[in-house]
Amino acid sequence: MIVTIVKRAPMKTMKASEFKAKCLAVMDKIAADGDCLVITKNGKPVAELRPFTGERVQSPFGIHNGKIEILGDIMEPIDVDEWEALK
Repeated sequence: MIVTIVKRAPMKTMKASEFKAKCLAVMDKIAADGDCLVITKNGKPVAELRPFTGERVQSPFGIHNGKIEILGDIMEPIDVDEWEALK
């Protein structure tokens, strides 16, 4: 068995206030370099800026739309007289 370990460089971060001041220049740099940038507010990540690829990122919401069928009333309580654990 061969295991390959790929070490990624940590993502670059920038404070929101700095991004606001340098927005257009930062966008040009991201487009040219192909790097990603995490924008932080009060030290917490709030947004990620990456180059546009034209590909749409698929959201997990609605991924199974039309593929799953719910049978019965899922909100109705289960007809159980007594739980097994209580016996």
